[in-house]
Amino acid sequence: MTRFERSFVRRVDGLNRHLGRVVMYGIFAMMAILLWSSISKTVFMPSLWTLEMAQFAMVAYYILGGPYSLQLGANVRMDLFYHEWTSRKKAWVDAFTVLFLMFYLGVMIYGGVGSTAYSLGYFGTEPFVFFKDLAVAFVTGGPDGARELMGYMERSATAWRPYLWPIKTIMCIGLFLMLLQAISELIKDIARIRGEEI
Repeated sequence: MTRFERSFVRRVDGLNRHLGRVVMYGIFAMMAILLWSSISKTVFMPSLWTLEMAQFAMVAYYILGGPYSLQLGANVRMDLFYHEWTSRKKAWVDAFTVLFLMFYLGVMIYGGVGSTAYSLGYFGTEPFVFFKDLAVAFVTGGPDGARELMGYMERSATAWRPYLWPIKTIMCIGLFLMLLQAISELIKDIARIRGEEI
């Protein structure tokens, strides 16, 4: 492994490990939201926001916890033959299959960026250009400059009607971190195939 590869693996693994250890406590936030939902339906007037907020909390929980799960090898895997293979054969199979995961995550990120741009009122076909222009407008003109580029912001169709861009942004960040973790896993698998220390 080169020094750059070691540094990349160490930084990505460290970031995803720390984020995963923090996000895993998000289950308690979701439980609190659902507990309040039950109490408010029984004792008070039912809250409009609880069910959808619990869904948003669950999405953040599993999207941001996914890279840490991949790092730990806690993802679901068909283990009919895998557990009997040597570590080198496992590394070959993992290095091959992680390429499919990386392709899938790339497609998901592209769709997620387009969907996030749509939620901010952009209806064109170049979402990456929109975000570049939005960043430039924010730096040069502040929030008012960025607001000029945004159109009608997408909201949920429920009675609560929250904006959808925050959860879509979290999804894009989580998918990007998952892609970085997949690249880290590929580097580690290639090192195992070569017989190098990780």
